[in-house]
Amino acid sequence: MPDLHHQATPSPLVGVSYVMPVLNDATHVRAAVESILAQDYAGPVEVLIALGPSIDGTAELVADLAARDTRVRVLENEVGSTPAGLNIGIRAAQHDVVVRVDSHSMLPSDYSRIAVETLERTGADNVGGIMDARGETAFERAVAIAYTTKVGLGGSAFHVGGEEGPADTVYLGVFRRAALERVGLFDEAIKRGQDWELNRRLRETGGTVWFTPALGVTYRPRSTLERLARQMFSTGLWRGELARRFPSANGIRYFVPPVMVVGVVLGLAVGIAGIVQAALGVAPWLLLGFAVPLVYLLFVVVAALVYARGRGVGTAAWFLVVLPCIHVSWGVGFVLGYLALTSNIAGHTGR
Repeated sequence: MPDLHHQATPSPLVGVSYVMPVLNDATHVRAAVESILAQDYAGPVEVLIALGPSIDGTAELVADLAARDTRVRVLENEVGSTPAGLNIGIRAAQHDVVVRVDSHSMLPSDYSRIAVETLERTGADNVGGIMDARGETAFERAVAIAYTTKVGLGGSAFHVGGEEGPADTVYLGVFRRAALERVGLFDEAIKRGQDWELNRRLRETGGTVWFTPALGVTYRPRSTLERLARQMFSTGLWRGELARRFPSANGIRYFVPPVMVVGVVLGLAVGIAGIVQAALGVAPWLLLGFAVPLVYLLFVVVAALVYARGRGVGTAAWFLVVLPCIHVSWGVGFVLGYLALTSNIAGHTGR
């Protein structure tokens, strides 16, 4: 096994390569790149944008960014997927530290400095922090609340915070390039959840994945209900695929949304059978099935009262829609992915 005892090097001298896959995201990519270029990190840096085939003006936008700053390079990502773009950027990287950046994210100015210091202090292969979701519209603010509470995306430390220390996975990640090369980079067959899967391999080969709440990344949620549903369905689909592939490496929280979806569907079916009983003059005891969706509805209302109260009427109203959208889309996707239907569906769900 490779030597995993990393030698400390002075932080200002460690080169950092920022790798950002981009596909049809002209709305957010400029702000994301500007947040990288505004870092207070003292070492040499480069920004590698892996550009997928885009039709919304993203190509022209990133070309302009590269023309304005020699630290920015645009790389062609013909496949267009996130893991393919990440691997293209990593292979082209000139420096020893690789910072994964998402086009929907904005790094605080001290992000890289703290991350490199943490890499050196802990000897970890990957360090990361909190996905600090923040919305600008009432809808986006409702999504942000769901992202950052346990009732929304399950309560992982990188969503809701927690104590510093070893973790299963972290948001985005700041990696030692040598560690990425040790495990063979990202698995390009996994279109979502590739971070979790790569971190699993890092840990299996003796490395450490380190979470620190000192690192926070501003994340812009999807701006419409349709985009949110597509994102959650695709994420759930691949989460189900990973749960099937690696059954012993999954926490119980991943199974809560699919169990809820199955329970609500069965409850509705049984309740409808109760209506048929009543129509036939039989004691309609199957109407009790409606208790399951009613309990879930009550859960959503209580969650809105607890987490969205005081955030504005529009945000609270959207939260009542956003939370079921996340649960149902993610849960349905998980069930289909767990049933090994990922390859048949993934191509129709978008990035």
